Amino acid sequence: MNDSGSRIDIGALPGRPCSAAATLQVVGEKWALLAVREIFFGNHRFEAIARNTGAPRDRLAARLRSLEHAGVVERRLYNERPPRHEYHLTEAGRDLAPVIRALLNWGDRWVHEEPPIVMVHGPVAATDAESEDDGAHGHDLDAAWICRTCGEEVAMGALTVDVRSPGWDRAGPTPTPAAP
Repeated sequence: MNDSGSRIDIGALPGRPCSAAATLQVVGEKWALLAVREIFFGNHRFEAIARNTGAPRDRLAARLRSLEHAGVVERRLYNERPPRHEYHLTEAGRDLAPVIRALLNWGDRWVHEEPPIVMVHGPVAATDAESEDDGAHGHDLDAAWICRTCGEEVAMGALTVDVRSPGWDRAGPTPTPAAP
């Protein structure tokens, strides 16, 4: 999507026509993805997003505006005087959750010795002050990529690329036939 909320013409981008390239036009800047991460983690107010991303305030404000124009986040009024807004993920923004998880997983494997953040599947673990017999049982998320068509786990070696953009194949642009 572009600043008017419409979809990006991937043919107008340089290089291979690709949805990844179009996606990076919307969320490919560091502060944009970190803002999405913070909102995904439940931090909706500008102050918390700025603090937790470390982004310069002017740059963060610009990224949040562009994410709003692209339909990734929406602002919701929480205080009328003075007017103050919170940021919430739209359906498009919530669909970025696997991207955030993938970045966390990659960083856990290749950047950090110990994960600084762990995604937990299930209820939040009970604190010492709470009863441990309440049935709550969260566990570290070990997500898999599952094919919705066949239900099997997807392995990278089992994937092929089917290029459907006219004039392109896996290696790049295809030569145009010579005119007779």
